[in-house]
Amino acid sequence: MKRTIYLLAILVTIGCSKDNEMSNEPLARNVRYLALGDSYTIGQSVCATCRFPVQLKDSIKKQLSPIDVISVQVIAQTGWTTSNLKSAIAAQNPGTNYDLVTLLIGVNNQYQNIPFSVYQQEFPELVAIATQKAQGKKENVIVVSIPDYAYTPFGNGNTTISTQIDMYNAFAQNYCATNTITFINITDITRLGLAQPNLVASDGLHPSELAYTKFVERILPEAIEKLGF
Repeated sequence: MKRTIYLLAILVTIGCSKDNEMSNEPLARNVRYLALGDSYTIGQSVCATCRFPVQLKDSIKKQLSPIDVISVQVIAQTGWTTSNLKSAIAAQNPGTNYDLVTLLIGVNNQYQNIPFSVYQQEFPELVAIATQKAQGKKENVIVVSIPDYAYTPFGNGNTTISTQIDMYNAFAQNYCATNTITFINITDITRLGLAQPNLVASDGLHPSELAYTKFVERILPEAIEKLGF
């Protein structure tokens, strides 16, 4: 009888030990990333895995444990203005549980000669939408500056383009600084496009895979900090 009780005690101890071991195992993390924008986000004229949101996702994945998962949803299209992006987000209605949201928008407002006042109104609205999608946390949002397509064969060094892009970026950067939103400047990278043609895609207008890699090098440290790695 005593031997039976002793064996039962050992089995219970082993079982409790295994339960404790199982409870101490790390849980898999599911990181959700939402990328909002236009041709610079969808990656016009580069491969699907070459665009910066996918390169950023892949770079973040390297910081995760093998059991963790990261996914990216892209809401972007070539030619989209701030108005187009607002409408698309409303139509697609993504959730509000994203761990990271990037926003890069405005070049088509400039290119289509839409009054600057529209950007001044709609950029803050898009930042608010991005924040809502980022679990309501503005610290989960990254705004990326607008590239300067003047430094491409298409732009041919047109200084008017650069001046206008500067105006858009200055407004966005000032708004982000005032509202404690992370703003990442990548415009200077694109301004090397005429001197370094490998930074321009084959269409002579958009950034190349290499340019997007350089974008990610600047965005990644902020993304990692926001995700708590």
